[in-house]
Amino acid sequence: MEKKRDYTLVDDVNCHVKRRAEILQKYPAVKELYGTNPLSALYIALIVTLQFILATLIKDQAWWAILILSYTVGAVANHSLYVMIHECCHNTVFKKAFYNKVMGIICDLPLFLPSAMGFRKYHMIHHKHLGEYSYDPDITSRLEADLIGNNPFKKALWLALFSLSQALRPLKVQYYKPLDRWSVINTIVIVAVNIAIYFFIGPGALIYLALSTLFALGLHPLGGRWIQEHYITEEGQETYSYYGILNKLTFNMGYHNEHHDFMHIPWSRLPELKKAAPEYYDNLKSYQSWTRVLLNFIFNPKMDSYSRIIHPDRHPKRAIE
Repeated sequence: MEKKRDYTLVDDVNCHVKRRAEILQKYPAVKELYGTNPLSALYIALIVTLQFILATLIKDQAWWAILILSYTVGAVANHSLYVMIHECCHNTVFKKAFYNKVMGIICDLPLFLPSAMGFRKYHMIHHKHLGEYSYDPDITSRLEADLIGNNPFKKALWLALFSLSQALRPLKVQYYKPLDRWSVINTIVIVAVNIAIYFFIGPGALIYLALSTLFALGLHPLGGRWIQEHYITEEGQETYSYYGILNKLTFNMGYHNEHHDFMHIPWSRLPELKKAAPEYYDNLKSYQSWTRVLLNFIFNPKMDSYSRIIHPDRHPKRAIE
C-alpha cells in the first residue's frame, strides 16, 4: 500500500533564526538597513490612482477588453498593492503602526476585497510561527492538500482560486482570534468604496477591479510567487528567493530569504542586504522565472501542497487578540 503523502517534518527551529544571528554577529552594520521608506506611500498613491483611472476608462468596453486589461495591467497593479500591504504590515512605510494601517487600507481601495488588516494579523503570525502546522496560515490544511492532490488540473484550479484559499486559511490557524477593530473598519471602508464604484462609476469598473485581484492572486506569472517562497525544490531548503526582472514591478518581493531573515528592512534595501552578506545567500537555490516555478508546480508529479517543511508547534496554545 502506497504511503500517504505528508509534510516534511524537521525537528528544529526554522533556518532564519540561526542565519539572522550569524549575519548580525559577522556584519553588525546590517542593522543600519533597518527602518522605513516613506517613498512607498507615493507609490501606493500612484498605483491606486492608476487603477481607478483604468477602471473608469474601461467600464463601458466589451467584456473581453475588461478581461484582457485586468489580466495584463490590472493584475500587476493589484499584486503590487498587495506587496505594499505587506510593507505596511511590517511598519516599513512609516514609523508608527497607525499610519501603516491607514496606508494598508488605502492599498485595499481598488482591491475589491477587504484584506489589508487580516493580512497584517496573519502574516505576522506566519513570521512568528513559520512552518508550524497549527499556527502558520501559509501552510494548507491536510484536508485542502488532499483535495488538491497531484492532478495538474486540480493544482492549476487551486492556483486560479488562490484568493479563496487564502481567505479560508485563517480557519486552520488555532488560538488566534480573526476579528478586531481594524478589521471591521477595513471591511466597512472597502464595502462602501465598492458600492460607490458600482453606482457612481459603473459595474464594469467594479468587475475590472475584482478580476484584477482574482488574477493578481491566481493563475498568472506573478502567481509563481506563492510557490517560490516556501515550496521545496531543494532538499532541506525551507525558503527560496526570486531574483528575476519582475522584482522591478513587485518591489523586490522576490527577496524572500532576505526578508525572512530581516523583516524590518524595507523592500528598497533588501538587495543591499544580499550584497552585504553574499556567502549566506548566493549558495542557496533561487529562481529567475516565476512562470517556470508555476509550471513546474502544476506539471511536476513530485510537487504538491505537501511540498513544505514543517516544524513542531512550540508555542503556548492560548487565544491571542
